[in-house]
Amino acid sequence: MTDVVRQSPREATVKSERASDAWEQTKDKATVARDRTEVFVRENPIPVLLGALGLGIAIGLAIRYASTSDDRIEEAQDSIGDKAWSLLSLPFLWPVLKSVRARAEDSAEAVKEGLDRVKNVDVSRYTKPIRKRWKSWTR
Repeated sequence: MTDVVRQSPREATVKSERASDAWEQTKDKATVARDRTEVFVRENPIPVLLGALGLGIAIGLAIRYASTSDDRIEEAQDSIGDKAWSLLSLPFLWPVLKSVRARAEDSAEAVKEGLDRVKNVDVSRYTKPIRKRWKSWTR
């Protein structure tokens, strides 16, 4: 406390500049880390999703086994009451389920069209120049 009182305004300014510089460096490092993470996730979506799924299962199992048996009995009784309410909410969810189904059908059609386009690609058009170069190199 006495150091703050004895500190000159110049020293306080220098310390605040150091703190702002440290903050800027931290922001820069966080931005770089975020960008690298985004690139990694975009290049490896399946391993990231499987890792997240595994982590979620592990956390769920840890919470389940950490709870006492009395908590489990209460949860079971609560879930029975929740099921009655879930039957009442089904009519309200029906339009959402229909739209999800329609979108899934649309995406399946888009995938089929993409596969048809891939099947119609003339591969020899792309591979012929490569084969010619390879033959010239190996001779």
